[in-house]
Amino acid sequence: MSQTILYRLFGLGRLPRPMVPVLEREGIVLRDEGIGGSITFRKFRAPGRRSRYRRNWFSGSLVVTELRFAAFAYSKPLINLPVEPAQLSKLEGSLEKDGAVLCVAFEASVFQDDASGRVECRFRTPRARSYLEKIRST
Repeated sequence: MSQTILYRLFGLGRLPRPMVPVLEREGIVLRDEGIGGSITFRKFRAPGRRSRYRRNWFSGSLVVTELRFAAFAYSKPLINLPVEPAQLSKLEGSLEKDGAVLCVAFEASVFQDDASGRVECRFRTPRARSYLEKIRST
């Protein structure tokens, strides 16, 4: 699987520049940039936002360090959690499409008090199985 055309042409989907030194100090274990993905909102409600069903596609990045699991859409954080069993247990990880897609789902109310509904983030990466193992192993 290759990187998205938006990444190859414009660099969209890189790790945010301010985060790179922080992540490198933490010790990067896995890193993918410019991968395609989507975020799906189901029965989602938050102040000023409501969606029965909505899916947005993006070019993004995934990173696992010794201390955190982070996912970004373009350069905006989707997930940024410490690598601790109490935190990562809030995420539901699975593989789709013969192990080529990592799906990370969670209830919005777990991370935001005034939100409800389900959020599903999918990332097309050849190392989806490795990311899932890192999420589950802690």
